[in-house]
Amino acid sequence: MSVHEHNEACGHDGDSDGEAATVQEMVSMMSRAGWRITDQRRTLARIFADTEGYLSPKDVYDQLAVKYPSVSFNTVYRNLRMLSDMGVLEQFYFMDGGLKFRANCAKHHHHHLICTNCEKTLSFDYCPMKEDLELPGSYRVLSHRFEIYGVCEECQQEGAKAIAR
Repeated sequence: MSVHEHNEACGHDGDSDGEAATVQEMVSMMSRAGWRITDQRRTLARIFADTEGYLSPKDVYDQLAVKYPSVSFNTVYRNLRMLSDMGVLEQFYFMDGGLKFRANCAKHHHHHLICTNCEKTLSFDYCPMKEDLELPGSYRVLSHRFEIYGVCEECQQEGAKAIAR
């Protein structure tokens, strides 16, 4: 699957209809979870619908604080964690950038290759959980994530150009 296909599958194809659908899907998930749908939460959904990449809690706070100056960082962080727990957002931990979030692309099961330099993300359909796993005891897997961190082709080429100079 190409990056473009990944972005389309996850509602990040750049058109306003896709962004509106992503906002509506996120708001619907919040509503099904029993959340009161406030203008602040709609704005939170819009921030992620408008963003293809990852956002740190501070990035989200900074954007929300423009429209809602009284919002606290703790409230933003708590909402991000709860949205992640309910599957609205995906969370990733970057060694250099800490915890970051992005809109969940749960339209199909896949995993991610993530560039540690530019944070470009590619999806791939291989799933190690499809292999025969011999887990100890009667362990029952409820969910899983599989991410591979490395350096994308473009960043490798830029690095090679910088070394050649």
